[in-house]
Amino acid sequence: MAKKIDVLEHVLAPKHTKMSEQEVQKLLEKYSITLKQLPRILKNDPAIQELDTKPGDVIKIIRKSQTVGDVEFYRVISNV
Repeated sequence: MAKKIDVLEHVLAPKHTKMSEQEVQKLLEKYSITLKQLPRILKNDPAIQELDTKPGDVIKIIRKSQTVGDVEFYRVISNV
C-alpha cells in the first residue's frame, strides 16, 4: 500500500492562505483590478484542499526567494 504524502508539509511547498473579503477588496483596490484579472488556481489543486474554498475565493501564496525574501502571489479559485 502506498504511503499518502502531505503536499503541504513538503519543504518546497509555498504557504497558501484563504483571504478574507476585506483583504480581497483592499488587494483589488490597491492594484485597480477585478477578480477576473487575477490568475486562476483550480478548486482541486492539492495545495488548497484543506482551506475550505469555493470558486471566487482568493488565495494568497507566499514563496521564499533567496534574493528578496518572501514574495506574495494571488490566485482566484476556479472550477476550470
